[in-house]
Amino acid sequence: MGRYDDIINLEYPIPGRHSRMSAHDRAAQFSPFAALSGYNEIISETGKTTDTRPELDEEQLQHLNEVFSKILESLQSKPLVKGVCFVADTFREGGHTEVFSARVRNIDFAESALILSDGRSILFQDICELNICY
Repeated sequence: MGRYDDIINLEYPIPGRHSRMSAHDRAAQFSPFAALSGYNEIISETGKTTDTRPELDEEQLQHLNEVFSKILESLQSKPLVKGVCFVADTFREGGHTEVFSARVRNIDFAESALILSDGRSILFQDICELNICY
């Protein structure tokens, strides 16, 4: 005869004062928690490096103007463009450059922005490089 054969088939006693806790609530008791909420975000933000906005020379500005003219002429065909834009950091001064590629949906002259087919809106002042893909 085994050590626990006399109690193995007994019914589990249900306490009268407390109702049985659900498995979800029991798991929540033992789940890890962040003692300092937001601490990880602050640490990752502190370690992040930012760049300054690139300054464009006359030649680059002339090239951008030519590309904008070509885009404006062929706006009905929604030309595919590739470029580099500056994305400002939301918390710190500076930001980073980002490569983008999409079709041009429209040019918003009121906002001075290039509206892309994926929904992004890139301000003219943030565009560092731009080329039409044929």
